[in-house]
Amino acid sequence: MSNLAVSLLLSATTLTNPTNPKALSFDASAYVTIDKQIRVAVQKATDVPVLVLLRSKDNEILFRQNIGKKESKYAVKLNVDELSDGQYTLEVVSKEGSIRKELNLSTAPQNEASRVIAMQ
Repeated sequence: MSNLAVSLLLSATTLTNPTNPKALSFDASAYVTIDKQIRVAVQKATDVPVLVLLRSKDNEILFRQNIGKKESKYAVKLNVDELSDGQYTLEVVSKEGSIRKELNLSTAPQNEASRVIAMQ
């Protein structure tokens, strides 16, 4: 079984909007689990619909979820085990703006255990 390393979201991370973090009425966080899933949580303060997207480097949408006006909290687990190595973008979008995080998925090389048994 190959190991999958996900750069930039290795621990509990709050997705940030570095240009204007106070202007958005929602917050998002994401982290990678040991079983190769990205957990995403969104919390909203107002009745604004929000969209969660996972895109490939070619801008192909791999995951799309609308969070309605009435939902104040949302959480999802994205299984990235079957995605090929490369660049991906996780984005949380509303009409107020967006929060974006770049991901680099890469398969870690397997270390084969070598054993030597010497008998005399």
